[in-house]
Amino acid sequence: MKIGFISLGCAKNLVDSEMILGILKQAGCQIVSQPEDADAIFINTCGFIESAKQETLDTISEMKIYNKKLIVTGCYAKRYKEKLEKEMPFIDKIITLQDYPKIHLILNDLFIEENMKFSPLRYENRMLTTSTFSPYVKIGEGCNNHCTYCAIPLIRGKFRSAPFDQIISECKLLAENGAKEINLISQDTSRYGSDLNDNHESQLHILVHEISKIEGIEMVRVLYLYPDEITDDLINEIKNNPKAMAYFDIPIQHISNSVLKKMNRRGDKDLIKNLLNKIKKQIPEAIIRTTYIVGFPGETDEDFKELYDFTEEFEFDRLGAFAYSKEEDTPAYSMKDQISDEIKQERLDKIMRLQKKISRKLNKKQVGKVHHTLVENYDPETNFYYGRSYAFAPDDIDGMIVFQSEKEIEIGDIVDVKITTIFGHDLIGDAL
Repeated sequence: MKIGFISLGCAKNLVDSEMILGILKQAGCQIVSQPEDADAIFINTCGFIESAKQETLDTISEMKIYNKKLIVTGCYAKRYKEKLEKEMPFIDKIITLQDYPKIHLILNDLFIEENMKFSPLRYENRMLTTSTFSPYVKIGEGCNNHCTYCAIPLIRGKFRSAPFDQIISECKLLAENGAKEINLISQDTSRYGSDLNDNHESQLHILVHEISKIEGIEMVRVLYLYPDEITDDLINEIKNNPKAMAYFDIPIQHISNSVLKKMNRRGDKDLIKNLLNKIKKQIPEAIIRTTYIVGFPGETDEDFKELYDFTEEFEFDRLGAFAYSKEEDTPAYSMKDQISDEIKQERLDKIMRLQKKISRKLNKKQVGKVHHTLVENYDPETNFYYGRSYAFAPDDIDGMIVFQSEKEIEIGDIVDVKITTIFGHDLIGDAL
């Protein structure tokens, strides 16, 4: 049987897709890239914000025209199962997140005429769709933070850490298959292990330390950290462990105390500033990435100016911003003082124009510096290699390092690259 598979949304959803692809492949299915060649099409959906939901519905509608068996999974399937059943009855099967532990049984029934045998989801069968050298490892599921704008707890439930030994075993297997970099992800990575010990203390620093001891692993990166849960132990581990990347992905969402309170974010402006300054003081070379939400209900001109001024003052290495998206069943949905789309867009554009100037300024400072770079691709037409150092996450947001080399380099090698110029978000250089 030939299977087409479309994965929408975040890296965490991508890991789920790779797990499902793994059991499909193990059962003897052939994964094809063109929907017209498929016998069945899987769509792993996202239901986080309005634009993602619309992309999900558009994708399902696009795949309908191929008249193939259609299976819809993921976050949107969990959040809007009844809506899908009512409005898109042509979908052959809707598999929610809660169905994943028994997905093999569902698929056995769904494809009974093909006499196929599916196994339970296991990391051992995972089929990587991104770089073999730089995979994601999901260390937890769900979220306990209950930010007023966010539907993740409604979709994914409470936070649950993956078993420590299971994560280590998965990383060892990935290393045996060529992984050089491990990227740890979850909805709230900083909380890892707090539900596995009586003291409810994060064990993330211990996990990073143990993964870095695995033979073949050269880089360990942590993504999605909640500000008030970042411990001194984690900062010290990243500072003192050469394999722990000095890269802090900390979505702060805002800096105004008034807006943070309405968002139900723990910690305030002082906590955020003290944390960021502590990181920069202890690890001057650290890359700090964040995200903002602008146009949140009740965000005044003064609140936005406070955010703008803080951005100009602190100079984040990486910054992404989103206009607030109303999500039903969240407290912010019915808040008073909703901001018009026009003002949201104006504020978003203003912040991103500022960040573009900051990024260019900071990138210029990299000229002349040497980056320890994981080589991920090569273009024989231009003779350029493409890779990433500790300063670039693998999610196509940060940019990359583009360089040439007098000697031939294997994909997956780690080489030193001296930066000679910049181009947009990318650093350009030569291998030493």
